[in-house]
Amino acid sequence: GKNMLAIKYQDTIVVIDAGLMFPEDELLGIDMVIPDITYLVENRDKVKAILLTHGHEDHVGALPYVLREINPPIYGSKLTMGIVSGKLKEQNLNNVQMNVVKPRDKIRFDSLEVEFFRVSHSIPDCMGIAIHTPLGVVLHTGDIKIDQTPVDGQVTDFRKMAELGENGVLLMLSDSTNADRPGFTNSEKLVGNTFDELFGKCGGRIIVTTFASNIHRIQQVVTTAYKYGRKVAVVGRSMVNNVKISNELGYINLPDNILIDIEEINNYAKTEKLEISNI
Repeated sequence: GKNMLAIKYQDTIVVIDAGLMFPEDELLGIDMVIPDITYLVENRDKVKAILLTHGHEDHVGALPYVLREINPPIYGSKLTMGIVSGKLKEQNLNNVQMNVVKPRDKIRFDSLEVEFFRVSHSIPDCMGIAIHTPLGVVLHTGDIKIDQTPVDGQVTDFRKMAELGENGVLLMLSDSTNADRPGFTNSEKLVGNTFDELFGKCGGRIIVTTFASNIHRIQQVVTTAYKYGRKVAVVGRSMVNNVKISNELGYINLPDNILIDIEEINNYAKTEKLEISNI
């Protein structure tokens, strides 16, 4: 949690992510933990941008609090900016300069050139960032999963990473769940096969819990539910918001009339019901 990195060269600072952390057991009465941005506040005139790798809470959740103190432009993918936009509206932050970027886009901030590239993760539209400095390249992969068959078909841009490596990297910063364990993690697509097997056997209501940001898994639930004639009810504020934003931006495909309100669920037979809720 609490992902936030500042990179400074001479009088130019770029910040990568601004996440929160959920409290540990000993932090009684604390709802969330945000980064200490004293350094950024003291150097606010040098902060040229906040660059976002993806839309998870531990990477964007602190933005509403950070942007009250400093207000540089922010850059991120379409889905990431859609999620951030919802958070900022809730906090009545309307004067933020938001910029949507695509993989392979390059932006210059004084003597630093920032380059975005595609990576796979458990939420769509993730990007790594290469910062070209006069001293060399700082490569920040963001949260990355080596998945050769992601649900949305958007494979990590290994070609760009190889190109950066061949040209020389001064510093590489990376985060991948279970990277310190032997073996590999199976593709997300295999989860869809399990859904198909289980849904076909279930005669009653099906309840699925998952992280609200795992849009790929939600898509597989919806697709399998549609195959077996199920209606889907979404439970939980984050889940409802993420499904709505992802649907509006085209990151999830919802067949006509498959979604029902949770209040309507008792109007359907148990063999027609399926719920998706937050973990």
